[in-house]
Amino acid sequence: MSALNPNLSGRVFPATTYLVGREKIREFARGIRATHPLHHDVAAAQAAGYADVVAPTTFTTVLQQTAVTQLVETPDTGVDPIRVVHGSEKIEQRRPIVGGVDLVTTLTIADVIERGGNAILATHCEIRDSSDELVGTVKSTLLVRGCAA
Repeated sequence: MSALNPNLSGRVFPATTYLVGREKIREFARGIRATHPLHHDVAAAQAAGYADVVAPTTFTTVLQQTAVTQLVETPDTGVDPIRVVHGSEKIEQRRPIVGGVDLVTTLTIADVIERGGNAILATHCEIRDSSDELVGTVKSTLLVRGCAA
């Protein structure tokens, strides 16, 4: 097994912030081939009652990525980025993400399970707006391959 910190379970990392940009939403939507006008056209989004373009649900991965990067780059975690493989992911969105909002993401390591010289990190990301209202959660697993893997 690698030098993974045995005390990661339950650890909460400092919140990361992200200003959701209109062009970032459009780029993401193009990247995943989401063609709905709400993702690209401000007038269509406003006609549907939104302040700006609406991000596809999986845009939460952009927000989650900054938090996971923090986990991987924190030296005392023992997580070697070369040995990390993304596992499962479950997104629970409370409301749509629109351009122009500031969002705060907090990553918690919910559990660490060691199996066959590897570790599985169960993570939980809460995404909140500037009023501290919950926008959504992303629960995922990260496989940290052991040295022999």
